[in-house]
Amino acid sequence: MRGPLFYAKILLFGEYGIIKDSKGLAIPYNSYQGALKKSKNLSETSQKSNLNLQRFYNYLVNLEKQELVSFRLNEFKSDIEEGMYFDSSIPQGYGVGSSGALVASIYDKYADDKITVLENLTRDKLLKLKNIFSLMESFFHGKSSGLDPLNSYLSIPILINSKDNLEATGIPSQKEGKGAVFLLDSEMIGETEPMVTIFMNKMKNEGFRKMLNEDFAKHTDACIDDFLSGNAKSLFGNVKQLSKVVLDNFKPMIPKPFHKIWQKGIDTNDYYLKLCGSGGGGYILGFTEDFDKTKTILKDFKLELVYRF
Repeated sequence: MRGPLFYAKILLFGEYGIIKDSKGLAIPYNSYQGALKKSKNLSETSQKSNLNLQRFYNYLVNLEKQELVSFRLNEFKSDIEEGMYFDSSIPQGYGVGSSGALVASIYDKYADDKITVLENLTRDKLLKLKNIFSLMESFFHGKSSGLDPLNSYLSIPILINSKDNLEATGIPSQKEGKGAVFLLDSEMIGETEPMVTIFMNKMKNEGFRKMLNEDFAKHTDACIDDFLSGNAKSLFGNVKQLSKVVLDNFKPMIPKPFHKIWQKGIDTNDYYLKLCGSGGGGYILGFTEDFDKTKTILKDFKLELVYRF
């Protein structure tokens, strides 16, 4: 048995903002992927995954009581007993949707009356899928927006206008220019739940809420508009402002060794960094007008190309 591939995702813009109903833009990232497989002789890693699927099965048994979705649970259970595991190259704790791809693969294989990418994806269908995925992925993170599995399942860019307003979107095709979006590997594992807790505590502060609703949302929305319309010049100006706001207000989510590197990008205009997912480790997202130059400046770090301008 070998299931279909489900890809990683990158939330280009909107981290934390989407929890509080501002805009976001998520794109599939097919450098990493995962699929369900079965084997009689499981390696240590596969065994861990198999046990994780067993726990997930127990969770889904209770989830069905909410009547939003039903699964062929007997089939799922017997596949687990026959050595099924999730074979994935998506790094865990890196902000690129490792649990999202797993959730998407389980929904794809075992959900009854599933909504598919081949049908007309109305806003209502997207929202229903997101709600199902939110409940499913909460098993891994405590609280999930459902966006990672949605992106992995549909494998198309998704524009989040607000919590209840999503649409499939197209992004401009890549150009062979100097500019790039890239991933910087912090070589540290990030955990979503503690970061979201820090954020929720910060939300109790009126000044922080004001910053999120005004500065953060304004620059995020402008970045999304620029990116989708292919206006690179304006985009870099807005990403710089966003990078500043994040450094000033989300310091606990940025691994300490990267505070100076983050500031240096803003000061020199050579590159701008922002959070990729909830932060705390994993990948940091970067934007640059000259990727070759940035590779030289950040030569001590592992960089991965995501998109070319």
